[in-house]
Amino acid sequence: MTTEQRTVDVLLEQLAAVAGLSARKMFGEYALQFDGKTVALVCDDQLFVKPTAGGRAFIGETDEAPPYPGAKPSLRIDAERWDDADWLCGLLRITIAEVPLPKPKRPKKA
Repeated sequence: MTTEQRTVDVLLEQLAAVAGLSARKMFGEYALQFDGKTVALVCDDQLFVKPTAGGRAFIGETDEAPPYPGAKPSLRIDAERWDDADWLCGLLRITIAEVPLPKPKRPKKA
């Protein structure tokens, strides 16, 4: 099953206050990215935020699950929470601050 574009559109609308956040389509699903960092995934029309200490403290009791088979568990955010734009933006800002930049890719050997 793949994520519908309207799901991503709703999430981006709710997260509009997080300037610089964008969505990138990947294999029928989406990555939410900020400044080169992937901070969340939208898979099967569900939001999965990268787990951080600050994010866990902000959320409190939460469900963790892998966004796709073989992936590391992420913070699964219930769709009911999406309606609270301030809360959702707060969570993403915390996650953005705590997720490290990706490691630079090594040049390919010729």
